[in-house]
This record gives sequence, structure tokens and C-alpha cells, in this order.
Amino acid sequence: MIEPRKALGSRLVKFALLVNDAPFSRQAAATALAFARAVLERGHEVTQVFFYFDGVLNANRLAVPAADGVDLAAEWSSLAANDHVDLVVCAVAGRRRGQREANLTPGFRLSGLGQLAEAIMLADRLVTFGG
Repeated sequence: MIEPRKALGSRLVKFALLVNDAPFSRQAAATALAFARAVLERGHEVTQVFFYFDGVLNANRLAVPAADGVDLAAEWSSLAANDHVDLVVCAVAGRRRGQREANLTPGFRLSGLGQLAEAIMLADRLVTFGG
């Protein structure tokens, strides 16, 4: 078994994640969530997950997943609540896709690209999911 903080050496690694795809279009959003959980389980940190382009749709509390699908918005919300991960939705990309404060899933917040720039500066690694 891998001990926490040993997977990438003995140093704590801070990750920022960028999610660009909708939860229902491809596997990228689900892969990002699995990656975030794996990073946290190994004792590292996810400083922020930034949702951009169609990725903003991951935050929509009004979306209904397929009957046999996973409710990714609820799963992301759980990650924010339980692991204190900052979930940031690009406000401009969100407005273009109908995302408003009123229909955000709990745990998500709207902000600008400046938040992504700050997350990149504070993190050791930026990992992008989706095109």
C-alpha cells in the first residue's frame, strides 16, 4: 500500500484542475473528479477546480443525469463540502450557457479567469481535463 504523501515523493503537491467538458458529453469531468479524489487520498492538495467552456455545466443543479448515470454535480458538491475543495465556475462562460447564481449546485461559486490565474500561481501542477 502506498503511504500518503509518498506517491510523488515525500513532498506535499498542490494541484489545480481545469475542467472544460460538460458532465454528459465525454468522460473528462468524471475523470477529473476521480483524479481529485485520488490526489486527496494520497495526502496531496487540490487547491481549486476551475470549470470553463462547457465544463461550467457541471455546476448546474437543474440538470438531471441519466437514470443509470452518476450525478456529477452532487459528487463535486460532496467533494467541496467534505474535502474543502474550491469549485470555481467561470462567470462569462457560465452566462453564455445559462448558468446563474440561482442554479448553482451548493459548493460551486461564480468568478472570473483571474481566479484560475491565481490558482495556477499557487499550485505546483495544473491538470486539464477535456478540450
